[in-house]
Amino acid sequence: MRVFLVDGTFELFRQFYGAQRHRSASSMGTAGVVGVLASVLQLLDDGATHIGVATDHVIESFRNGLWPGYKTGAGIDPVLRSQFEPLELALQALGVVVWPMVELEADDALASACAVCRDDPDCEQVVICTPDKDLAQCVVGGEVVQLDRIRNVVVDEGAVLAKYGVPPVSIPDWLALVGDSADGFPGLPGWGAKSAAAVIRRFGTVEAIPDDVAAWDGVGVRSAGALAATLASSRREALLFKHLATLVVERSLLGSAADLSWPGPTPAFSGVAEALGAPGLASRAESAAANR
Repeated sequence: MRVFLVDGTFELFRQFYGAQRHRSASSMGTAGVVGVLASVLQLLDDGATHIGVATDHVIESFRNGLWPGYKTGAGIDPVLRSQFEPLELALQALGVVVWPMVELEADDALASACAVCRDDPDCEQVVICTPDKDLAQCVVGGEVVQLDRIRNVVVDEGAVLAKYGVPPVSIPDWLALVGDSADGFPGLPGWGAKSAAAVIRRFGTVEAIPDDVAAWDGVGVRSAGALAATLASSRREALLFKHLATLVVERSLLGSAADLSWPGPTPAFSGVAEALGAPGLASRAESAAANR
């Protein structure tokens, strides 16, 4: 089986802001939810049989207690924010497994489900539907890949290495040095994507990078002395940033890949679709179920 894991929060933002170009203000209160449902139904129309969606029920997580600048829900359009819970309820009515995250984040849920599915002998491939660089750390060969549905690009392990300059397992170390503006931590001053990649390829992890710049011979980065000094004085911050960037695997979220088998829409879904002003979603769901 192939398992599709969807970043519901990313999809909700994408669908909401995409819909702004085409819909009236009066319909925007449901546009994000309708868009995500249509997107999930497209996966099912295309043959997906096992699917799970992770959402951020609240934006804040345990990481906010570790770094004061970590991303929060501040500044989110209130019309968009009002659609978080209705999306979760609508997906559940569609019959899709949903993980609404509170203490952990949606990305953690995707990493958790990915780990469980990788251990399932019946699972041939896990497809993580998001371009988010955080999830690149979960990629394994062609067995676990990312799918950027905006560009229709599949990212396997070779593509991660080509894009970031480090293998998937080193993504948290790379982010620790360069930072992640989307998540609200800055990385270390002076460290760029190329210099971080070169140093991590040489030493493997942030913890293993020596303070003594003499040990950096052959790394081939500019201003090696300045970079080494910055890391030496800010190693505690770098390790904190790595912790922030490392996804948490909580295996209790999923029993097995088989649990993600889509049984078809629940009887409630037609009413949900009607209330959203998109009754055609119900017929699409019934058609997808009939074609399984």
